[in-house]
Amino acid sequence: MKLGLVLEGGASRTVFSCGVMDVLLEEGIKADYIIGTSAGISYGVSYASGQYERNLKITRQYMADERYMGIRHLLSRKTKCFYNMDFVFDEIPNKLIPFDYDEFSRFTGGCKAAVTNIETGAAEYLEVDRQDKKWNALRATCSLPILFPIAEIDGKKYLDGGISDSVPYQKAIADGCDKIIVVLTRERGYVKKTDMSVRLACAMYGKYQNLCAALLSRAEVYNAQIKRLRELETEGKAFVVEPFSTMGVGRTDKSPEKLLPLYAHGKEVMNMKLGALKKYIER
Repeated sequence: MKLGLVLEGGASRTVFSCGVMDVLLEEGIKADYIIGTSAGISYGVSYASGQYERNLKITRQYMADERYMGIRHLLSRKTKCFYNMDFVFDEIPNKLIPFDYDEFSRFTGGCKAAVTNIETGAAEYLEVDRQDKKWNALRATCSLPILFPIAEIDGKKYLDGGISDSVPYQKAIADGCDKIIVVLTRERGYVKKTDMSVRLACAMYGKYQNLCAALLSRAEVYNAQIKRLRELETEGKAFVVEPFSTMGVGRTDKSPEKLLPLYAHGKEVMNMKLGALKKYIER
């Protein structure tokens, strides 16, 4: 059996997933394959390296730090990005809360980040380099339209993977996973809608017609994707974990007072579903 862990993005809401993954680590449940989008896989690498509560420490100590994110970084000529990427993907993992690269290198399963190729508008899946201490694949998958600059890797230009594949469970299945644990960051029943930010993004990236088409169809694609996931869940082919409530946390919230309860909720929900998960894995 090949067990896959699929992680939806959601920026700050993804602290819910951190609580879920810490319960999995507590229980010794280690997936053979990990794939995610945006903050999902960015937090997921700490699960791959077996670093229990590492994401919790980052949330407590640095999410509210002015060096982490804020409008001043977006307006800065140097960064031009809402998140201070060098602080998030260099200073924190390489100095402040060290990432265990050795243990990560021992994770032999796939560890992939979904990205959107802005020329084609299609999803691509980058293997997260075990020794890349600049985390280029994670920077690319997190590159939200408008708030982040376009990421470039090997001559290709990318933005946030959520544009084209918000919950990449189909890729996990295609890559041979017999069973998948899918962690969502929206409540059951959530329906995505096209908002004004999409129109603004299309105006900003107008020369990339395929990207604009993907942006405009994103809500429809996402809703169909979740509908199919629920069918797989009913058929016993997927195990889905989602919050009962996102507690009003938005994607750029940074206050520990708001984020820590959502992390605790992730632990609570996963503990509630633990028996059912073990039966799903064993079945």
